[in-house]
Amino acid sequence: MVCYNFNMPNHTRTHLIVGFVADLMFTVKIEAAAARLNYDLLWIERADQITADSAMLEHTPAEHVSGAGAVLIDQLTRWRPALILVDLGNQAVPWRSWLPLIKSVPATRRIPVVCFGSHVDVETMKMARSCGADAVLARSRFVQDLPELIQRYARIPDYAAIEAACRQPLSALALKGLEEFNHGEFFESHESLEAAWNADQSAGRDLYRAILQVAVAYLQIERGNFNGAVKMFLRMRQWIEPLPDNCRGVDIAGLRADAEQVRQALMELGPERIRDFDRSLFRPVIYEVIDDQDRSGA
Repeated sequence: MVCYNFNMPNHTRTHLIVGFVADLMFTVKIEAAAARLNYDLLWIERADQITADSAMLEHTPAEHVSGAGAVLIDQLTRWRPALILVDLGNQAVPWRSWLPLIKSVPATRRIPVVCFGSHVDVETMKMARSCGADAVLARSRFVQDLPELIQRYARIPDYAAIEAACRQPLSALALKGLEEFNHGEFFESHESLEAAWNADQSAGRDLYRAILQVAVAYLQIERGNFNGAVKMFLRMRQWIEPLPDNCRGVDIAGLRADAEQVRQALMELGPERIRDFDRSLFRPVIYEVIDDQDRSGA
């Protein structure tokens, strides 16, 4: 199995498949197919492999998420897998509770999930579909069609389109939203950036969604809404991580680092002390205006 480097920035990694699979017969076959398609693999064979590296067990990202479920969502948003594979026969993983959770939380619901199980266990197959799986297959067909299934269901950002869109200039609405962000007007910034996102149909529109979600997270901190802020930080990752370090003149690498520092400081305080949050950590977004001459020389 390819070793997965969790210290690398997400946007520089190869694509990842997370497998809730323990059966050696299937892990070997999945590894062979994944290697041919240039995917990394991360195996979660038991529920206790999902462990907290922060205060996530105490403070949950949503009202209906608790305990190990909160940590699962936190980890999946960090890993950003292109695909999740689930062996329905793996009794060491509580997929009946995990699948509905993954598919109900905005931060993870777009991750495709493919399940496989015994063809004679019709009720279990139905249960997996009702839990939100994108595909449920008998084991024999899963093995037979594995490369095609990975290519069909894996969700991979179009990095070439993103890179091309990031060479374009910021819109007037986006510039207004950035000015508002940098003046601490986070609600107004969200409104302007959402309008910019709605007006832009290119792959670069996710730049605006990423920044507006940082603005909303900061706004929730100002309002004393701990859970709301944590949810926004989780949701933000799927939009900000695929972006290059500089997009349309915006210092995305710096924004990522600033937002993570704010998140860590928030988690250390917890909901009881959120009013003590150091607002000097709300640093401005660094950006430069790209003009037509800059683009022609790119």
